[in-house]
Amino acid sequence: MTLNNGNGYVNKMAVIASLGGFLFGYDTAVISGTINFVSSQFRLDAAGTGWYVSSALLGCISGVSVAGVLSDKFGRKKLLILSALFFAVSAVGCSFAMGFTDLIIYRLIGGLGIGVVSMMSPLYISELSPSHKRGRLVALYQFAITLGILCSYFINAYLLRLSHAVFLMQTTGLLHKIMVTEVWRIMLGTSVVPALLFLFLLLLVPESPRWLTIKGNEQAALRILKRIVTDAEAQKEISDIKVNLQNEGGGMGILFKGGFKLAMIIGISLAFLSQVCGINAIIYYGPKILQEAGLPVSDALNGQVVIGFVNALFTIFAIWNIDRLGRKPLLLAGIIGILSSLIIIGSLFYFNSANTYLLLIFILLFIACFAFSYGPVIWVLLSEIFPAKIRGKAMSLATFSLWIGTALVGQLTPVFLERLRPAGTFWLFALLTSPAIYLAIKIIPETKGKSLEEIESYWLSRKSKVYNHETEK
Repeated sequence: MTLNNGNGYVNKMAVIASLGGFLFGYDTAVISGTINFVSSQFRLDAAGTGWYVSSALLGCISGVSVAGVLSDKFGRKKLLILSALFFAVSAVGCSFAMGFTDLIIYRLIGGLGIGVVSMMSPLYISELSPSHKRGRLVALYQFAITLGILCSYFINAYLLRLSHAVFLMQTTGLLHKIMVTEVWRIMLGTSVVPALLFLFLLLLVPESPRWLTIKGNEQAALRILKRIVTDAEAQKEISDIKVNLQNEGGGMGILFKGGFKLAMIIGISLAFLSQVCGINAIIYYGPKILQEAGLPVSDALNGQVVIGFVNALFTIFAIWNIDRLGRKPLLLAGIIGILSSLIIIGSLFYFNSANTYLLLIFILLFIACFAFSYGPVIWVLLSEIFPAKIRGKAMSLATFSLWIGTALVGQLTPVFLERLRPAGTFWLFALLTSPAIYLAIKIIPETKGKSLEEIESYWLSRKSKVYNHETEK
C-alpha cells in the first residue's frame, strides 16, 4: 500500500497510541508467570490467588469508570499520559513491595493504567483516523496488546531460566532476592521500560481533532486534520462534527433513547461477552491449565509462548482484512470457532485425554478465533458507534462492562478449576459465549468504510424513526 504524507503521519500517531495496548497486554499477561511463585510465597488458597490476579482488574474498573468523564473534560492526550505514569509507578512498586498488601496496592495502580489506556488508546486512534483505514489502525491497538502478551511470555520464560544461572545464584542481597529467590519481582518490574517509552512518545502526539472541535477550538483541529486528509476533507469533517453536535441534544440521556440506546446495548453486551468467553482464563492461568493437562512448568510456560505467537499472527490477519471484509463477518466466524473450541477443550478434559498436545491444538484454535474476531473488532466498534459529544463517557460505560467480565473471569477461574474442574470450566465459557452469535447476526450493524459522523448520523436517523413511531401511536 502506497502511503502519502497524511497516511505516514496518522500511522506514526496510531503506532505511538497503540503502545498503550502493548502495556495493556504486557501488564495483563506478565502475571501468568508469577502466579505459582506468589501463591507459594504468600501461601494463597484459590480465592487468594484469584484476588492476586483480579486486584489489578479492580483497578481497571476504577480507571475506566472515571476515564470517560475526565477525557471528555481534559482531552484524550492528557489521559494517555496519566495511564503511562500509572504503569511506571506500578512496575517499580511491584518490584520492591514489602509484603502481599503492598503488592496488591501496586497491582491496583497498574490496573488504573490498564483501565484508562484500554479505552483511551482505541478512542484516540479512531478520532484521528480517516474512515477508509480506521478499522485497520484501531485494530493495530489490539495487535499491540498481543505483542505485549507475547513479549511478557518470552520475558517470563527467559527470566525463569536466568534465575538458575550460576553467576546469579552466587549473588547476595537485593539482587539475589529480585532475580533468584523471588524472581516474580523482576517479572513484574520489567514493564517500567515500555511505560517510560510510552510516556516520552506521548509528548510528541497532538490532541484529538474531534475533541478540539467539540471544545470550540476549530482552528487547532483543522490544522491537525489537514496533516491527515485534504483541506476540503478536513473542512467537511469539521462541518459534519458541528452538525451532529447540534442534532445530538445534551447529556448522557441521549445514550438511552432511540438509535443511541441500541448502540449502548451493543457496546455493553458485546464488551462483556468478549471477556466471559474465557480468553483471560488462558492468558492468566494458561500455565496452570496446561499443568493440569500434564505438562511440567517449563513446558507450560513455553506453551504460553506458542499461544502468544498464534494470538499475534491472527491479529495481523484481522488488521489486514477488517476494512476489506468488514466487522460482522470476522466477528461471526470467530465466535463460531470460539464456541466449537471451548466445547472440544472441555470434552478432552472430561474424557481425560492423554494427548496434551491435542489439547494445546484446540487451545490455539480458540486463541486464533479470538484474535481475528473479538480481539480487534470489540475495540474498533466501541471506538466507532457512540456520539461525538459524549463519546468518552459512552465508551467508558462499555469498557467498564468489559472489565467487569474480565474481573469475574480473573477472580473465579481458580475456583471454577477447583470445583468444576477444567471440563466444567470450559463448558461454562461455551455457554456464556452462545448469546454473542445472535448479537453478531441480528443486531450489530456493519460500519466499515463509514466516517464517525456517518455512523452517528445512522443512529440519529434511527432515533428519529423511533420518535416518529411513538408520536404516531
